[in-house]
Amino acid sequence: MSEEFALRVEQGLKLSRRIYYGKGITPPVVPDSPSSPENFLPTAITAYASITDPVAVDNPDVPSYQPYVHARCDPSALVPLQMLGIEMRVDCWLDMAFVTVTGRWRVHCVMPSKRFDCCVGVPMGEKGTLLGAEIDVLSNEKSYKTKLVTEDETSDFENVHKDKDSRFFKSHIYTFKIPHVVGGSIFSVNVNWSQKLIYRDGKFHLNVPFRFPAYVNPVGKEITKREKIVLNMNSCVSGGEVASSYTSHPLKVIHREAGKLSCEYEAEVPSWSRVDFGVSFNVSSGDLSGNVLIKSPSPWDSDDRGIFCLYLFPGTTKHKKLFKRRVVFVIDISASMKWKPLEDVKKALLECLAKLQAEDVFNIIAFNDEILEFSTSMEFATDETISAVTEWLDTNLIANGGTNMLLPLKQAIKLLEGSNIGVPLVYLVTDGSVENEREICNAMKESCSRNGKSISPRISTFGIGSFCNHYFLQMLARIGNGYYDGTNNTDSFEHQMSRLFDIASSTIVANTTFDALKLLRSVELFPCHIPDITLCDPLILSGRYKGEFPDEVELRGTLADMSCFTIELTVQKAKDIPLDKVLARRQINELTARAWFEDKKELQEKVMRLSIQTGFPSEYTQMVLSLKHDEEEKTMARPVSIKEILRNPPYQIHKQMQRSNSVRTSLLGKQGYGFGNVTATLKNVPPWIEEPKETEGTELLIRAASGVVDRVCCMCCLQCMSRVSDQCTIVFSQLCAALACFQCIGCCFEVCGCLDL
Repeated sequence: MSEEFALRVEQGLKLSRRIYYGKGITPPVVPDSPSSPENFLPTAITAYASITDPVAVDNPDVPSYQPYVHARCDPSALVPLQMLGIEMRVDCWLDMAFVTVTGRWRVHCVMPSKRFDCCVGVPMGEKGTLLGAEIDVLSNEKSYKTKLVTEDETSDFENVHKDKDSRFFKSHIYTFKIPHVVGGSIFSVNVNWSQKLIYRDGKFHLNVPFRFPAYVNPVGKEITKREKIVLNMNSCVSGGEVASSYTSHPLKVIHREAGKLSCEYEAEVPSWSRVDFGVSFNVSSGDLSGNVLIKSPSPWDSDDRGIFCLYLFPGTTKHKKLFKRRVVFVIDISASMKWKPLEDVKKALLECLAKLQAEDVFNIIAFNDEILEFSTSMEFATDETISAVTEWLDTNLIANGGTNMLLPLKQAIKLLEGSNIGVPLVYLVTDGSVENEREICNAMKESCSRNGKSISPRISTFGIGSFCNHYFLQMLARIGNGYYDGTNNTDSFEHQMSRLFDIASSTIVANTTFDALKLLRSVELFPCHIPDITLCDPLILSGRYKGEFPDEVELRGTLADMSCFTIELTVQKAKDIPLDKVLARRQINELTARAWFEDKKELQEKVMRLSIQTGFPSEYTQMVLSLKHDEEEKTMARPVSIKEILRNPPYQIHKQMQRSNSVRTSLLGKQGYGFGNVTATLKNVPPWIEEPKETEGTELLIRAASGVVDRVCCMCCLQCMSRVSDQCTIVFSQLCAALACFQCIGCCFEVCGCLDL
């Protein structure tokens, strides 16, 4: 998908060479084809004109003679539009960042008499989630806005169509369309999304895509380019200062107080930013630190229980001893993992093994329909053993066969039995779904609960691609009191796999308990089991409660030397922190995993309510793009003039009024992972291949006909037809007539679609 998008942009850049900007004005530099077509993917928010007819590509201000083009673009070419202004605001709370970007573009590449859809590409940072967008088109004074609705509510709209181009075509790049924008017009887009902050070495690291290619710079000497960035950071840590150690842009501090920092950057620039916006800042001292935040529900909250959030930052302390590690890697080697995914898993696996100490023990189980073990017992992570593993991986890890997860997981638990030393860890990596996923969860729940050791096995999971059930993997990690991560981007996931292993294997406090939960009347906890405290990730617990929190609470656990760990945390009110919004993403994911596992309708409805209330999309809600309410009222109340009545028959006026009253609503693509695809797993479809969809017969015939026409010239066709029999001539004539009818039908659909808007 990403490669197709990049090729469309490359084709659009070639079309943009047709544009003449006037005497003495140098056109923007169009880069040559790069070694990898994916270099044409957006690296910051970018708008494109979606061109189907190349003839319409021209300067709307300075029309010029252009050679006629005997072709249509299928799929449409994407011409990057010139950007006129960009502003960004970033608000950070705990480990979440909320980004608002406002950009203005001009359709500089289309004749003023033509109109085409415009595509907006929105690259986001770590675990980005699109929260909404507002669009203002100045030419026709139309404004569009997104909103979340339930799947049942989509049937209430009169004129709904599914926008096939709105989706994640890469794990961090989402696209959506603006319908029918006139050439030469200016439009603005305001986009909101959330993303995670990366925690590393006691610091939070923020990275927002903000690199603009040279060809989006506006052409003309009098056009000023001004970019602005506002950054607000709230670490939620009372008593300490937020200190920034790195910034990509020259930020000016405009406000500072305990735990808070506000900065701003604004400049008139010769060209738009060529680097991503990045910031690193300290949030705590060298030792463990944290608090408990509580907040009353908002008046529009459907849940009348209070909200709480416990957070604990591990800091940069090194005197906290790590637990010894006993790790079993469970690796999927079914046929769908062949080539690059399995090679990347091997690289990530060797990187994880290199981080083990000589006193740590490990084993590897590769599985498809059967299991293949590196050793019959756990092995120490010595240099000799790691060297033997490298050779074993190259010889034995060959993608083949189906997917059977239960057998290797049971074998992994069995290998971890017989020792009370360290933290036992199962690390599962897969790209597929299986039919007995609930059975696997129940079996692992039973195995972990009946384990008589002081520390039960931890199960961490990593999912690759959209065919595996990521909510099953999340639920399995919750049952095993471990961690989960996953990706739809199969191009590169080695870093994510390695980071997940760092988090899961750097335990400094195990068997954590939170005594305040026993003092409250009722508690709903997210996640449902309290994870261990690790050096590589902050501990964040949240939930709903009834009762009274004491002024101080205790967090208890077990250290690596098996002594007791205790830390007192202060309870304070979250006055200026939108806790419901900050915690929404993790709570929706947790509830969705529970809804899948328990298969309860009330849990699904709870996810819907939380999704619509907080603005975070879910598997049970749908984001739609439609005219704003005031614009819709203007469209529905369109007056009919006397001239129009005299010029058009009454039935035609009625038809036009019906078209104007039926406001088209676009269904945007879902942002969730979905619940897996067992059929694709059984067929061993690789994770980087999109599930093929059946194409309608009309579309097949039109594509076939257009493909033939593009490759056969008129003279060749005449010479060929002069040599065939009369019967063949009749057959060809009937076929051409049928194809012409299909093309007319397609033209009618396009015209009707234009009239609807």
